[in-house]
Amino acid sequence: MIGSVATHSETALEETNRSHGAERIFRGTEYRDRRGLRSGQAPTHSRFIAAMKFFLPLIAIFLIFLVVVWPSIKPGDDTFRIGFADIDAGRDERPSLQNARFFGADEKQRPYSISSDLVTQVSPDGAVIDLEKPKADIALEDDTWLVLTAKTGRFYKRDSVLSLKGDVNLFHDTGYEFHTETATIDMNNGIAKGSDPVAGQGPFGELAAEGFQLLKHGRRIVFTGRATLALYNLGDAK
Repeated sequence: MIGSVATHSETALEETNRSHGAERIFRGTEYRDRRGLRSGQAPTHSRFIAAMKFFLPLIAIFLIFLVVVWPSIKPGDDTFRIGFADIDAGRDERPSLQNARFFGADEKQRPYSISSDLVTQVSPDGAVIDLEKPKADIALEDDTWLVLTAKTGRFYKRDSVLSLKGDVNLFHDTGYEFHTETATIDMNNGIAKGSDPVAGQGPFGELAAEGFQLLKHGRRIVFTGRATLALYNLGDAK
């Protein structure tokens, strides 16, 4: 009886030992599998980080090239740019822009700008546009500025010619101003002219004529037709 109990105890002990041994073998195998998985992933993760360190600066350089360099080498008209605040359907089907501003330069790279409350496309290619309340700012040869305003105007982009009509005002930053009904300005060659009566004033006095011509980028103004000049009395120098 005692021997039978001992035999059963030894059998239970052996089974328990075998179970614990199997569990240790299983856990050891699982640990090795996980360690092998981690060791296999580490090189892949490192290679990904190294690749990103190489490619990200290249992508950044490419984006900078697109933003900064490409506009300067892209073929096109590099002396004429347009900016606008809003697009308007207009009162007809022609494309139009509100609060538009144009920038350009003459043959000697002197800048000029043209702004308008409303710009309407006339030609299909946009080379001819109509302007409402245009204003032109022109840099002259002696580093002075000429400003022209009018009720309406038309700009011919290819020839850089601005035609003004209605209450045309010409202001020179030295204090001269002239008023007429029409004027045509050749932006590239620095020439402006008008054949309608013109009246003006300045530090010298007051002038009226049948027309005018502005030549040599503003260095010379010629009044055409019958002209009258009233000089201001500066008084006696004492």
